[in-house]
Amino acid sequence: MTIKEIIETYYVHANSGNWTAWCDLFDENQVMDEQLAGHIESLATLRTMMAGMGNVYAVFKNKPIHILVDGNKAAAVSHISARASKFPDIPIEAEVMNYFEIKDGKIVYMANFHDSKPFKPFLDQF
Repeated sequence: MTIKEIIETYYVHANSGNWTAWCDLFDENQVMDEQLAGHIESLATLRTMMAGMGNVYAVFKNKPIHILVDGNKAAAVSHISARASKFPDIPIEAEVMNYFEIKDGKIVYMANFHDSKPFKPFLDQF
């Protein structure tokens, strides 16, 4: 897959809720700086974290708007529309920027940036 195809596949798997296939896009030694979850190291840690994703969101859609690729790096602007499982009547709407570094066909680093306030219903579940 090209880098653009890897990023497009990232969103396809996220939007279908296929978190196992989504995790498969990441390198074993991946590093992620996730706006809500913090600093995550290793694919094993990411898989454990994502195993519960289907339980905490009643709806989760992350629509890519722009994908830019520069060598082995990429950025994607997207829009999240979601509903927390415990608060399904409160919409979560957020503009997001994701940054990716890819090596040997796998995501080795990812960071996302967005306003945390729209995710209050999600965070209030914990």
